[in-house]
Amino acid sequence: MSAEVTESAAETEAVGALLAAGLGPGDVVLVSGELGSGKTTLIRGACRALGVEGAIASPTFTIGRRYEGAVAVSHLDLYRLEDLGDEDPALLDDYLTPDAVAFVEWPEIARELRLRDRVRVARTVELRHAGGDRREIEIAPIA
Repeated sequence: MSAEVTESAAETEAVGALLAAGLGPGDVVLVSGELGSGKTTLIRGACRALGVEGAIASPTFTIGRRYEGAVAVSHLDLYRLEDLGDEDPALLDDYLTPDAVAFVEWPEIARELRLRDRVRVARTVELRHAGGDRREIEIAPIA
């Protein structure tokens, strides 16, 4: 998929819903972008499309959240973990499971955990501010 430009949070959620349509259990999506670029908004749209009901919030202070829907969904936010070198290597194991679709915000922080060696990365997503409420979203499948 090429870059999409959205004009509102609702449009960003709609892109997340389209992203979710191609995902299944065991898939991991790495979601990058600066603070406030719409990562959680995009993931909220994907969660809704995967059947998750109720509040969907950024797990910044808890590292991860697990939601039940048509398929289980894990949402990880690694922003507060500046360096995973001192963390238990199994820190993310409860979230990165074969029965769930997982979204990982700030995946660059987890390089030491070698995510790409441990899970099936299905897509990478890059969000960028494009002025005002506009966002540019680039979704790339993994070859």
